[in-house]
Amino acid sequence: MLETADVENLSTDILKSVSVEIRVSVGSALPTIDELTKLQTDAVLPLDKRIDDPVELFIGDKLIAKGHLEEVAGTEDGQLAVRLTEIGDASQDLG
Repeated sequence: MLETADVENLSTDILKSVSVEIRVSVGSALPTIDELTKLQTDAVLPLDKRIDDPVELFIGDKLIAKGHLEEVAGTEDGQLAVRLTEIGDASQDLG
């Protein structure tokens, strides 16, 4: 029979193997419906952030970290990565 501590350890081990999707936000735009309907290929949609502003990392709606976009070294296809500059915790509000 499993002891309570064994069940807790098993549960923790199972949770550690679960993948979590992290969304990286580079900015947002607030076009009108009229402006949206006029967008075409090669149109430029201005965002509320500058190129050097930090990006925000979210799990669901929770802001968990901030960082800067970088290109992964050694890749030929320009793969993006995020260098973390701030990491939040339950008691810290990054917003």
